[in-house]
Amino acid sequence: MPTKSIHKAEYLKLLELLVEIRSNAGLKQAELAALLQRSQSYISDVERGGRRLDLLQLREYCHACGQDLVGFVKRFEKSIADGGSKKASRTLR
Repeated sequence: MPTKSIHKAEYLKLLELLVEIRSNAGLKQAELAALLQRSQSYISDVERGGRRLDLLQLREYCHACGQDLVGFVKRFEKSIADGGSKKASRTLR
């Protein structure tokens, strides 16, 4: 049986990039949550890998951080091509 995507290094890189764009936007989790009309725990769950985003939610997350979805996906693809996650040993729940 194939490995679930949440256990792959690529998924860890996705989570790292989500945290990075929020940080680069100068937003704390609570501030991003307010922009998205969600709870802070929702953002925490997303960034820890406990909650997955669909495409529309990912787009909203990116836009709230001042990042367009296409640019984000290009960064993600480049990071995967450049060697994936630096934190590949990080454990997800």
